[in-house]
Amino acid sequence: MRAYKWLLGICAIAGSANAEQPMNMPVGVTDISQGVFSMHMLALWLVTAIGVLVFVAMFYSIMVHRKSRGVTPATFHESTTVEAVWTIIPFVILVVLAVPATKTLIEMEDSSGYDLTVKITGYQWLWHYEYIDEGVDFYSVLSTPRSQINNLEQKTENYLLEVDKELVLPVGKKVRFLITSNDVIHAWWVPELAVKKDAVPGFINEAWTKINEPGIYRGQCAELCGRDHGFMPVVVRAVPQAEFDNWMAQQTVEETGAELAAVQQ
Repeated sequence: MRAYKWLLGICAIAGSANAEQPMNMPVGVTDISQGVFSMHMLALWLVTAIGVLVFVAMFYSIMVHRKSRGVTPATFHESTTVEAVWTIIPFVILVVLAVPATKTLIEMEDSSGYDLTVKITGYQWLWHYEYIDEGVDFYSVLSTPRSQINNLEQKTENYLLEVDKELVLPVGKKVRFLITSNDVIHAWWVPELAVKKDAVPGFINEAWTKINEPGIYRGQCAELCGRDHGFMPVVVRAVPQAEFDNWMAQQTVEETGAELAAVQQ
């Protein structure tokens, strides 16, 4: 009885912890992310249907053709018809999955026709962003206080997913990312944008996004990159074009002022 109560307690704790987490991947705020989600759901329902059919057939065979009912086993060794069916059906399923998946993958790799280029460089353990054509760049560092990390104060909602400077992008514009690393392999990942690309030293990987809705979208490094791997989050703030232009003008003025101050010193 005591073991039973312990089991119920563990299930309750697991259920409450799981309730705080989404049960599915995010739909996202880009056409690509929504295409990826649609592919995920198509595959999920297909494998669910296959699983149901297989288990129904298996349990039906066990119950109806069991020895206790006096059923005489079949004596045939093989069936050309059955072999043809179980070859053709998986082939059709693969085609049904492959066509939309291939279309989505081709779109994910096509960064042509971009409006803005951002170079992303991974460091141990932070990100550097450079707006190539605008001459604006900055480092983005985890801003969660050490007191929270050391359990000296209560953790906030965006614990380990907040930075001092966000990557600001315009809504409705195609943004090309040039992703690399200064030291070890990192991976720049924002689930709601459906962008996840390795940052490899000496190489430049390419990705892109076109965000449909303003908002703040969070991600993190998805490649085990050392001691503080869990402390290099990604925060993207998507804003309307006019707000982005104002932000960019402010960054340009600040960088110009910093350069003048450096020269005067």
